Amino acid sequence: QLQLVESGGGLVQPGGSLRLSCVASEFTLDNYAIGWFRQAPGKEREGVSCISSTGADTYYILSVKGRFTISRDNAKNTVYLQMNSLKPEDTAVYYCAATSFRHCVLGLRPSDFGSWGQGTQVTVSS
Repeated sequence: QLQLVESGGGLVQPGGSLRLSCVASEFTLDNYAIGWFRQAPGKEREGVSCISSTGADTYYILSVKGRFTISRDNAKNTVYLQMNSLKPEDTAVYYCAATSFRHCVLGLRPSDFGSWGQGTQVTVSS
């Protein structure tokens, strides 16, 4: 199974920025659409963003659109999530995940993604 590792999380003040990275080890990532998900304490995991295998198409949920940017560098087997203007409600563990489809699946549902990283904590607090 495809193995993914997230990094880049941390503690940031409201309005600050972080860049998350998702790296695939010993596997090529260029045939997979990649999604970013998050899970806050006491809440279900939700999809945040997705990028197609080539990077040509991207998707964001409304609450992060205009603040977050997803990108990928297939030569480095890496997908990024640039997060700007962070808010306390963005606090969560963030996960990257891969689907066998080359394009993002409508709804960005966790059940459509088969390979997951271990997550990285993002905390937005003053």
